[in-house]
Amino acid sequence: MSEIYDVLIIGAGASGLASGWYLSDKGLNVAIFEQGERLSSNSIISLEEGGEIQKTKNLNPNPNIRNANSDYKINCSNSPIDIANFNGIGGSTVLFSAHYPRFHNEDFNVFSLDKVAVDWPIKYKDLRPFYELNEFHTGLSGLEGDPMYPDVKPSMPPVPLGPMGRQLARGFHSLNWHWWPAYSAINTIPYDERPKDTFVRPSNMGDFTGSRGSTENTFLPKAISKGIHIKDKCQVISLIPDETRNLITSIKYINSIGKLCSCRAKVIVIAASGIGTPRLLLSCKSSKYPNGICNSSDQVGRNLMLHPLGYVEGKFSFNLYSNLGPQGCCLLSQEFYNSDANRGFLRGYTFQAIRGPLPIESGINLLNSRQIQLGKNFVNQFLKNYNHTAHLAVITEDLPESHNRVILDSNNTSDEMLSGVRVNYKLSENTKKMLIHGLGNGRKILKKAGAISTSAFGPIRSTIERPPPRCCPPPDLLAIS
Repeated sequence: MSEIYDVLIIGAGASGLASGWYLSDKGLNVAIFEQGERLSSNSIISLEEGGEIQKTKNLNPNPNIRNANSDYKINCSNSPIDIANFNGIGGSTVLFSAHYPRFHNEDFNVFSLDKVAVDWPIKYKDLRPFYELNEFHTGLSGLEGDPMYPDVKPSMPPVPLGPMGRQLARGFHSLNWHWWPAYSAINTIPYDERPKDTFVRPSNMGDFTGSRGSTENTFLPKAISKGIHIKDKCQVISLIPDETRNLITSIKYINSIGKLCSCRAKVIVIAASGIGTPRLLLSCKSSKYPNGICNSSDQVGRNLMLHPLGYVEGKFSFNLYSNLGPQGCCLLSQEFYNSDANRGFLRGYTFQAIRGPLPIESGINLLNSRQIQLGKNFVNQFLKNYNHTAHLAVITEDLPESHNRVILDSNNTSDEMLSGVRVNYKLSENTKKMLIHGLGNGRKILKKAGAISTSAFGPIRSTIERPPPRCCPPPDLLAIS
């Protein structure tokens, strides 16, 4: 017999769990279907025991590398950027760096301001109460008074800058460019019955303490207390429309023991990420829906925006202890956030200071770039370089272009029920100009901060990999040596 709920949500990630709590709190009977499961704290290895290796395996954000039972293949051979995600309770917030800024007023009116893309049907003021609600439940560390975010009032002190952050701040200050302690979904003090973070483990390698603001730590327990039904290890394989009402009213799914089941609901919410959502919609084809369900306009999966990243690194003659602290939460700068026609491109970018690599990654990069060599002097050479770097990410705005899209890929699948997906993505000339501008300015900041040498590359293919300096970049990278 088919299960029946008021609301059925597909995907237990950032939006799915938050929505699930909000709706169950209103007294609705809600179920969330998630093809993965919750990451067990017992499966997370401490850094002291070699846990850094997990970044290359089960804690890698690339599903093709992670290759868990809940993952599906994503073919990115036609894209300079790999897709990062996590299929499980908490979604990608399980492995996110916890950097937590908001949109700006201008982001909702890009066509009115710059004659590109389209204006949103809502404004920042419409979204602001929900930002505040989310930050209340998640917890937000930061510092009030930022001229770029005058209405943001963090609930906790900012994550400590550390020696690397303070050195970078000197560089921004000497150029008279905006910078501010990062807004972070990380507890800097005990908050909402969750502990203070120790800042020892990078924030993008899972959390066994509960101090990070990932949704399995924040909204999940609150949703469970309201009676929500969490259907983990359940893969939704089909959306069933009621053609007389022109609505999706039920689903078919494979449950945790491999049985085909069905479920009905008054409202169905698809929150399966920017890749999983079009994958599911495009897979639901029929004679009435030859291009997939909800796709009569042929827009499902189109206008994919990946916000390409640039990476800038500076080497210093002294120890910055740069690997200590949450990976993506140090400081940010939005000096070049808004459009300026004099720069030669539309829209803008954010600088985000990121912490240094851990020992294994650092050693591999130093060896690959021939800055150190194996042998009896390896340790001394390594220590003269390790933690002596500072790092900036250039996070670019991305414009919607119809050829950048997610499509089905039946030749690239590990799933008997649904196809894999292919990502077709190409950097626009506007984005290339933005990256070059950001990489150049990043080097200026690092030089002003005291770096003795700098290197810069973009776009970065993987969010956790840093191209080693002083080496030839792949042909799809812009390099400033």
